[in-house]
Amino acid sequence: MLFEIDRHLTKMEAREMAPRSLEERQRDIYDSHRHRVFSVSFYMTGSELEAEEILRGSFIRAFLMEDEPDHAIIDAALIEQLRDDRILVQERPLPAPTTGYLPQRHNILRTELEEAIRYLPSSERIIFLLTDVEGYPASRVAEMLKMSKAEVLRAALTARMRLRAELATMRDNGQEAA
Repeated sequence: MLFEIDRHLTKMEAREMAPRSLEERQRDIYDSHRHRVFSVSFYMTGSELEAEEILRGSFIRAFLMEDEPDHAIIDAALIEQLRDDRILVQERPLPAPTTGYLPQRHNILRTELEEAIRYLPSSERIIFLLTDVEGYPASRVAEMLKMSKAEVLRAALTARMRLRAELATMRDNGQEAA
């Protein structure tokens, strides 16, 4: 019986050491990036169906560029898919809100934040999602979007200010209704 266990372990070790097929490696790449690409797509569109289409298109692009695309290639494919689908458009920059400090409650519901994100212009929305939600450094976002780092930092700050203003408006409207 002891020898059977040793034989079984040896088979398992051999299976793990065997070279994996390209299809298996690509499945792992897809699985490890799928959630992030879908999340950004969903926040950009507000629609699960559109997000699925963008997800599919992004991975098709990425796998056409490389057999085993890395994080940067997948991100580039996502940005190009968003541009091609006219989700991410070059907009004239809107002036930043000038309402100053907006007092706000400390507990904001996730659904409130998700709703407020939809009010951001698409260029600010993608920058907010990549910097504040996904945690990308501004320099990487600038490279992805073909912008300067200063433009990304400015857009991220403006997006945060717009979100605060929108959340304050939502809160004020909610209190008036009550």
